Amino acid sequence: MYHLPVLKHRRTLLERAEKFISDVYFTDCNLRGRLYGDSCPLETITSFLSAKRIPFSEASTQNFAPYKVGDTFGPTWWTCWFKVTLTIPETWTGKEVHLLWESDGEAMVWRDGQPVQVILQMYDVGLTKEGEKTSYILSECLKDSEPHSVTLYVEVACNGLFGAGQGSMIAAPDPNRMFSVQKAELVVFNKDVRALLTDFEMLVDIVKELGEGEQRGYQALFTVNEMVNLCDPADPGSFSKAHSLAHTFFSQRNGDSQHTVQAMGHCHIDSAWLWPYEETIRKCGRSWVTVISLMEKNPDFVFTCSQAQQFQWVKSWYPGLFSKIQQYVKKGQFIPVGGTWVEMDGNLPSGESMVRQFLEGQRFFIQEFGLHCKEFWLPDTFGYSAQLPQIMQGCGISNFLTQKLSWNLVNTFPHNTFFWEGLDGSKVLTHFPPGNSYEMKGKIEDLVKTVRNNKDKGRANHSAALFGFGDGGGGPTQLMLDRLRLIQDTDGLPRVQMSSPDSLFSQLQADSALLCTWTGELFLELHNGTYTTQAQIKRENRQCEAQLHDIEIASCLALCRDRTFQYPQEKLQQLWRLLLLNQFHDVIPGSCIGMVVEDALKHYEEIRRDGNALLREAFDALGSKGSSVGVFNSLPWERREVIQITDGSKKLALVSAPSVGVSPVKDTQPVTPVSITLQSDGTVLMENGILKTVVNKDGTLATLNLTGANREAISDGCVGNQFVIFDDVPLYWDAWDVMDYHLQTRKPILEVVEPVHVVSSGGLRGSVAFTLRISDKSTVTQEIVMDAMCPYIKFNTKVQWAESHKFLKVEFPVRVRSPNATYEIQFGHLQRPTHWNTSWDWARFEVWGHKWADLSEYNFGVALLNDCKYGYSIHKNTMTLSLLRAPKAPDALADMGTHQFTYAVMPHTGSFQDASVIQCAYNLNFPLRLIPCSPDLVPWSAFSVSTESVILETIKQAEDGKGTVLRLYESFGSSVTATLRTTLPVREAWHCDLLERRDATQPAHVTTEGIVLNFKPFQIVTLLITL
Repeated sequence: MYHLPVLKHRRTLLERAEKFISDVYFTDCNLRGRLYGDSCPLETITSFLSAKRIPFSEASTQNFAPYKVGDTFGPTWWTCWFKVTLTIPETWTGKEVHLLWESDGEAMVWRDGQPVQVILQMYDVGLTKEGEKTSYILSECLKDSEPHSVTLYVEVACNGLFGAGQGSMIAAPDPNRMFSVQKAELVVFNKDVRALLTDFEMLVDIVKELGEGEQRGYQALFTVNEMVNLCDPADPGSFSKAHSLAHTFFSQRNGDSQHTVQAMGHCHIDSAWLWPYEETIRKCGRSWVTVISLMEKNPDFVFTCSQAQQFQWVKSWYPGLFSKIQQYVKKGQFIPVGGTWVEMDGNLPSGESMVRQFLEGQRFFIQEFGLHCKEFWLPDTFGYSAQLPQIMQGCGISNFLTQKLSWNLVNTFPHNTFFWEGLDGSKVLTHFPPGNSYEMKGKIEDLVKTVRNNKDKGRANHSAALFGFGDGGGGPTQLMLDRLRLIQDTDGLPRVQMSSPDSLFSQLQADSALLCTWTGELFLELHNGTYTTQAQIKRENRQCEAQLHDIEIASCLALCRDRTFQYPQEKLQQLWRLLLLNQFHDVIPGSCIGMVVEDALKHYEEIRRDGNALLREAFDALGSKGSSVGVFNSLPWERREVIQITDGSKKLALVSAPSVGVSPVKDTQPVTPVSITLQSDGTVLMENGILKTVVNKDGTLATLNLTGANREAISDGCVGNQFVIFDDVPLYWDAWDVMDYHLQTRKPILEVVEPVHVVSSGGLRGSVAFTLRISDKSTVTQEIVMDAMCPYIKFNTKVQWAESHKFLKVEFPVRVRSPNATYEIQFGHLQRPTHWNTSWDWARFEVWGHKWADLSEYNFGVALLNDCKYGYSIHKNTMTLSLLRAPKAPDALADMGTHQFTYAVMPHTGSFQDASVIQCAYNLNFPLRLIPCSPDLVPWSAFSVSTESVILETIKQAEDGKGTVLRLYESFGSSVTATLRTTLPVREAWHCDLLERRDATQPAHVTTEGIVLNFKPFQIVTLLITL
């Protein structure tokens, strides 16, 4: 069978085969050099340069000037349109003809006014040097009847697949980068050479991946060596013998027990990252037009695609392509997955925002495709909240796919297929593709890694393999499909079958008897700098979440008070979608270029501007448009707080506000006024009957005493409110990572620019202020505020920040000893250790939380509240809030400028639940809003809840306009029966899921006292009521 002698030198045989298909070595005589045959220049190439991304209809009418291959165009983010005329030689009849196009910019081919997904013979359309996409098929077998003269347009974006980083991929973009077309010509493509090259490549990879310890690897080695002997690149007649030898090898089958890889095409497209939102629209078009063309040629090809926002973009910009997608969705080949508006961050969005991600996503998929996603798809997010399983289940989703925890820096996650149990006990079947990637290429390496990495061997014998270029788009190619088709069932390799998420999870569920369960959050031990980077985005997100919350409640109440009021359903959806877009997993974390930050801040500005107008309209209806001042409380408990009246007087008032309601402002007197005393040593004593603190000249707290219990909160020999700064130089991922070793570089901020001085002398409010110098470029100015009858002290902070690779935090060492600290998350809270006993513990040296964190021992604790921060570190007895970072990539100006934020410290007796820490954090984040009202406005409360542990989080109109949706959750971690009281005339009430689908088997129990509800710990309950 084999040419002799065959010597036993593995290296020479392997390298011989590699060189035979190399695109670098010996291309004058090897097989790779025969991939293309005759070539022919294009008749004409002309170009037009545009600073904006314009539609084809506009571009095609411009004046095009002659272009010579190699000439440069640009700069970065511009678009160069090319008009190409070509004539295929008559002598090429019967041959496959390609337009060979090599450019360092991403490109789209247009023909007859459409992106050419309508050309059935198309091979690849998104043209770029990266991603195996450098040719466009003009004809698979040229016939005399086909048009030989063709005019095409090529739209070239002045950016690569991963933007235009200056010096490295994640560096800030080079704004002056120039681009060029290196090759543009007609060629004859030898498909038989391509097929044989694939045989060779796969056999060579089998040799390399199976290694010297596998018999099958040596069989592949001797097979590929003999193929080199049989194949003469100059003689196509010799190809069949070599191909036949490969076919014999690949046709040898597996045993019945072999692992099965369920392959699915995928194209992970970041909705914004190293490129702006607008470029993502074109990335979707370029990628998905290729997918459609592959489906036309490969009826077994299945492609999974997430993010409803991207479908919406394509529907608007490429309606013809969208129609094609709808057709292939019906055929079951193009499969929308995920069920969310975008692939959002899994840590920072509020619970309600996460619900809205699914609500908007699932409704879009139902409306456009008539289907409901059964799986949550979030492969590239930086950690996963413990409340996600309950939210998924509430949205009709019981399966989850991701792979990001394979990036853990410290500990290896122990499972690939398992049940994930959330905070309330909800479970979802979860799969991490063992290949640890969402952009495989159909190579042997991908399949071998999938089997070897499977941490659930013996429990799960099926795994997913997602193939296609990703992050920057691109998607699958014909070559990837050919590779996978070649090894569907080859001895020594896992079985490969083209599959779908539904098929995968059905198989995993059927074989789930031995699967393990992971309880609690899926914490990514990496990228924990994203809790702090781009602080302005995080502040805007928190405040816009609060604004939309208040708009919906105010609008529902306005509709109850005034039946002529129009609930702004359409506008609210528009604003919610902007907010949800900015929660994409490279935007709200801050791991994006400066252009994206600018786009995001414009979206927030629109939400604020339009949201304020909606609030004014609702308040006018609530307060009857009077000349007096009233107050609106969107939270479900009565509040008594000091507010500032903005009627020109700027006076303070202690007001009472009913639960979810309105009342006129009526100033009352506190039980104990605030007292401010400037002491002889320059320190300031602040008291309000609840708290007593001494503020040092540098703004630190010398003492913080809980008056009623006579408990001191600050540790002996320490001070609270200590600003500290750290060196912050990660290993690579600048905006993403803060490393453990940064803790070794702690430096307290000690230089006083302006010592503490009294700003407000007491009564309803007392405050002091001071300024510290962080460096010769940065300062922090702070006003420490104590209000009458308020159980916490606020720190209104302004930072002028111009640092480089520094990390600013504030510390409170407290007199509390506890092995665990508690952090608020979506719809609840969880505990994390305050010690570093194990690697799993110390890997969480920087963690995320929402509005509050608490450290408590029996009967005493201290809570840290904030209005826009997410990063925390509580080690032993030191509570630390992360404030600002200063990374330089991918945004060289990240966080530079002025920052304003507020945090608060709240010592308490008892548990944090009984001390109303949760309610106080809500109060800080949802300030009472002033409304115009008539002088005779009667205080009015629409809703209240009988128990403090249940929070009425959301009041909104149902998406279909038929009823009002109420969302409540149990916040203490207890089983409880609560009564939702209302002054509104409720005709009927039903339980519904998070998608607002009424459960006809669960009418709510309505009594004369209200609606009686039973809660399990951290349970979310949604009601649909009709008034």
